[in-house]
Amino acid sequence: MKPSKIRLFVKPWCGWCQEAEEWLDNRKIEYELLDVTSDRRAWDEMRQLTGQTKAPCLEADGEVLADFGVDELEPWWADRFPD
Repeated sequence: MKPSKIRLFVKPWCGWCQEAEEWLDNRKIEYELLDVTSDRRAWDEMRQLTGQTKAPCLEADGEVLADFGVDELEPWWADRFPD
C-alpha cells in the first residue's frame, strides 16, 4: 500500500535531507518538497508535527519520521508501507 500524500521538509544544505530526496527519487516515489529555510509556513508546520527544528522530516499520510538518516528511513517505510 503506497501513501497518497507524502511531504518532505528539508534544509537544502543538509546532507541527510539530500540523501532522503535521493532515496525517494530512486524509488520513483512522488512527494512534495518543502524548504523550511525559505518557507516560514513549512518551518512552523514542521515544528508543530515534530516538536523540533531538525530536518529532514517526512510525513506520509499522517505518519511522521523526524530528524532521520536513510538507514532509519528504509525500515520505517517498509514497516508502514509494505509493497
